[in-house]
Amino acid sequence: MDNIEIRNKLEELSDEKYKDFQSGLCPGIDMKIMGVRIPKVRKLAKDIVKDNPEEYLKNPNEEYMEELMLQGFVIANSKIDLEKKKEYIINFVPKINSWAVCDTFCASLKDAEKNPEFFWKIISQYFKSKKEYEIRFAVVMLLDHYVKEEYIDKIFKVIDNITNEEYYVEMGVAWLVAEMYIKFPKQTMKYLKNNKLNKFTFNKALQKIRESYRVSKEEKEILNKMKRK
Repeated sequence: MDNIEIRNKLEELSDEKYKDFQSGLCPGIDMKIMGVRIPKVRKLAKDIVKDNPEEYLKNPNEEYMEELMLQGFVIANSKIDLEKKKEYIINFVPKINSWAVCDTFCASLKDAEKNPEFFWKIISQYFKSKKEYEIRFAVVMLLDHYVKEEYIDKIFKVIDNITNEEYYVEMGVAWLVAEMYIKFPKQTMKYLKNNKLNKFTFNKALQKIRESYRVSKEEKEILNKMKRK
């Protein structure tokens, strides 16, 4: 499929009501939205991967959010050499301009599960970025693929050194801390008692933990008392 065919296919799949819904979820995004549901974008990406992904990735359309999301899915799902995929990832990350594009891309990078150290080297270059979505990319990659015992201490060290106070960075870190607590409560409670998180991120993390059905009532009461005033 060429770019014209891909654009036409996305337009066929668009839904005006979903467009309004998606626009509400991504306020302030500097990009047009078609209103194509994510599973349909994923399906189109799979078709491109089966066809000729590297030809598509030479010059993909990027006018609509769904086109950017599609590009991310194709990169993530292409069965190519990891070094080549690394090049595509590094080229794509600066284009991320919304939490939706960021988070769907991160979740799709399944190769990180089998090659954690290789991908750690990729994402580590964004830990100290000054750009909101580059840092969120790194944080959400940790959330999706690295909440494992062997990475606990490294993650705590990483997030303690993130000083960016952009909203989607702080929310990403809070979400990550909450997931860490749910999977490793003792280690994370120790971290919560001695950390460098700012007040907003810390309190959001506590809130997200308390919202989980996997956390006991007793734990929630303790966490509620830890809230910073």
